[in-house]
Amino acid sequence: MPIADVVNMNLQAVGTVELDARLFGITPREHVLHEVVVMQRASMRQGTASTKTRGEVRGSGRKLWKQKKTGRARIGSIRSPIWRHGGIVFGPRPRKYGYAIPKKKYYLALCSAISGRFSDGKLLIVDRVELSEPKTRLLALALKGLGKYRRALIVASEADDVLRRAAANLSAVTLLRAEDLNVYDILRHDLIVIPQQSLVRVHELWARGAHSEQGEA
Repeated sequence: MPIADVVNMNLQAVGTVELDARLFGITPREHVLHEVVVMQRASMRQGTASTKTRGEVRGSGRKLWKQKKTGRARIGSIRSPIWRHGGIVFGPRPRKYGYAIPKKKYYLALCSAISGRFSDGKLLIVDRVELSEPKTRLLALALKGLGKYRRALIVASEADDVLRRAAANLSAVTLLRAEDLNVYDILRHDLIVIPQQSLVRVHELWARGAHSEQGEA
């Protein structure tokens, strides 16, 4: 089993912890990561783009001129797609872009993302993330002791309202419950912070047999 140092908010080692090899010790599968990220981003699309067909645009249904003997091309409606301000042919309509992938493949991708962040030294196990009061300034100072980062992801418990309120105004900091961990958020943050209390829940939720899919994907 992988062994990780447990550090405080000043990067000082205060102990060690055993990590589940199924979650923190596998070889990342880049093709599976790519597939899951594409799926997640597709699911995020609003799908509200819409155009009007010739039956929906405004305009009279009157025939503009008679069919023959004008020297002009025949025309039936001002709402025809060949006219300016006419209807749109094959334009976008409201739709859902999301789709599903096998659950085992998603587990494998999540384990690959966590293992990759851990092997790169971008995942830290901390003893605790505690604030005396829900102040954004206090959380920013606490995270500053963990080194430089562009975006930080903290795995917090749902009951930690103080931490959640402190992170609300930090655009570079995201708080997620262990239940809400996902591949896209793990990959787009370059610092993952997991308190020991949350690590137990992460193991319970995500280290369940995903390693069995490693040889199949």
